[in-house]
Amino acid sequence: MNYQRIADAIGYINDHFKEQPTLEEVASHVHLSPFHFQRLFSEWAGTTPKKFLQFISLEHAKQLLTEQKATLFDTALDTGLSGTGRLHDLFISMEGMTPAEYKNGGSNLTVRYSFAETPFGRLIVASTDKGICYMAFDKDDEEALNNLRLRFPNALFTQQQDRMQQNALSIFQNDRSRLPEIKLHLKGTPFQMKVWEALLTIPMGRLTTYGQIAAQAGNPGASRAVGTAIGSNPVAYLIPCHRVIQSTGQIGGYRWGSTRKSAMIGWECVRRETKKMSDQ
Repeated sequence: MNYQRIADAIGYINDHFKEQPTLEEVASHVHLSPFHFQRLFSEWAGTTPKKFLQFISLEHAKQLLTEQKATLFDTALDTGLSGTGRLHDLFISMEGMTPAEYKNGGSNLTVRYSFAETPFGRLIVASTDKGICYMAFDKDDEEALNNLRLRFPNALFTQQQDRMQQNALSIFQNDRSRLPEIKLHLKGTPFQMKVWEALLTIPMGRLTTYGQIAAQAGNPGASRAVGTAIGSNPVAYLIPCHRVIQSTGQIGGYRWGSTRKSAMIGWECVRRETKKMSDQ
C-alpha cells in the first residue's frame, strides 16, 4: 500500500513538475497528511519530495539548455520556475554551477590543476573558485588532464597550484589541521550528494559497508545504487570511498584499483594506532 502511494506520488511529480506542486498538493493527491507523506516518501525514495521535485526540474532544464539551446528565461518558465533567479539557485544548489556555466559547458569557469606525488601514486588535483572539483590517481599526466577536461568540456584550464589544492594535498602528510579550510565544488544527483556526504563522516582508520552507507543516506535497500554513486566519486581520497568494504569483509572494488585501496586502508590504520599510542 505504501509502495503504491509513493509510486503514485512520483508519477504525479513527474507529470506536474512544470506546475511546481507544493508538498501539500502532492500529499493530498495520495490522500496523506503532509507530515506523514514527507516521512513516508523520504523512507521509500531516499530523499525528500522537495529534493525529488528539484531533481526532476533540474534534469528538464539541463535538457532544454543542451539540446534546444533555449534561453535561461525560457528555460525557467518551461520548468515552472518564476524566473531566472530561481533557476540560478536550483543549479547552484544541485549542480554546483550556474545555468550559464552549464549551458556553455563551463566556458565561464576557470579550472586550476596541478600534479603531485602521494604515498599511493601520482595524482591530479583541480580546483575552481568554489573549491576542489576533482582529484584522481593516474600514471599518465596527459590522460589525467583529458579525464578532467571531460568533466568541464569548455572551461579554461590553467596549470597552477593554489591554496585550496595545497590544503587538500596536506592530508597525505598526516596534517589534518587544514581540513576545515577545504571546500568542495561537486556536481551530482541528490542521491550521489547524500552518499558522498555520508562518506565524509567515516573517520580515518575506520571502515564501513555499502549497506551502512545506504542506511545513512536514507535508503537501506540501495546498496547497489550506493556502489554506483561511490564509483562516481570525483574526489579521490578526500572523499574517502576507499573506507567502504563489502559486508563479507572483502575489500571490494575501487575506481583507482583494489591494490591502492588496500594500501590506503593499511596506511590509515597504522597512523590511527600510532596516534592512539602517542595520546596515551
